[in-house]
Amino acid sequence: MKPVALTAACILAVTNLVVSAPSDPVAALRGFSIFDQIEVTQLAGGDVKTAHGPPMSNSRYLSVQSCYLQAGPPAQHLEALRRWNPMAHRELKVLLHADISNAPTEDAFSKIKENGAASSFVSSAAKKLADVQMSRAEAAKFSPGPDFWSQLLAERTRAFVSGGTSALAPYDHSGPSIRAGDELSGLLREQSKIRSQFSGLLEGTGIGRGAGSLKPDLYWELLDVDDTTVATLGAFYSRTSGDSIQAAETFYYASGGYYAGLTLYQMWPVDLNGRPSTLVWRGDMISSASLASLRGVEKLASESAMMKDVGRAITLFRKDTSR
Repeated sequence: MKPVALTAACILAVTNLVVSAPSDPVAALRGFSIFDQIEVTQLAGGDVKTAHGPPMSNSRYLSVQSCYLQAGPPAQHLEALRRWNPMAHRELKVLLHADISNAPTEDAFSKIKENGAASSFVSSAAKKLADVQMSRAEAAKFSPGPDFWSQLLAERTRAFVSGGTSALAPYDHSGPSIRAGDELSGLLREQSKIRSQFSGLLEGTGIGRGAGSLKPDLYWELLDVDDTTVATLGAFYSRTSGDSIQAAETFYYASGGYYAGLTLYQMWPVDLNGRPSTLVWRGDMISSASLASLRGVEKLASESAMMKDVGRAITLFRKDTSR
């Protein structure tokens, strides 16, 4: 993003666009993100800026950062994030999305018995059990039907609520022991500036540690990951920090495709020509076994594909929520 930087120390006029803010969000953005400059006119025109995250030493890890402007104040943007259901867009490959915040029990996963994609997932998992990520104890209880998956997902949800990611059983029934909490901690450890920026929010969550003080919005999804249906569990947190809002979305269980994922948001209030708007930074990071074998051009292609997917999701989200 170059060459014009948005500053709050003064009112900056660029092609008749007046931008002001109660603090200096771009100075903060430069302090922890990959973006050292912002093209204000492009962002105001609706562009989504995406970039590769910093290099990480663990070959399983990958990250992408994004930046965009959204009409309305940060609180409005946060509420839109909470409400948005990506199932309306087939290109996002979300086959099922269901809120389970009020009842993380087996009944919360009833759609696994009545949804076509869920039925396909249950059948496929039974045929390729060695490829499914679960613990040895969970595998010992396996039975080829939806009730097993309702129980597994409910038990993992309850473990997360009570003890954070550190309470989750490992993936170890058919390979090396991998813990989602360790992967999330590793992703943050590799990006110290981001970890520091979000330290207050992360302290209040169960991400990479024990149970936090913040209450999350809980949900589960079925995703199409490389033509394989994957069941995943997610939690969404938010926290007000000064005049901005921070949010975190963690994916703490996946039956396949990836080990764990995390998306962080920083939302600053910005005034555009007298209209309240929000400058948004988004950071997506993922740990996946499939990334470990990639080198050179293949790794770059995977990063580019992730950037494209994130950019598409943001564009569709903005289109839906701007109506």
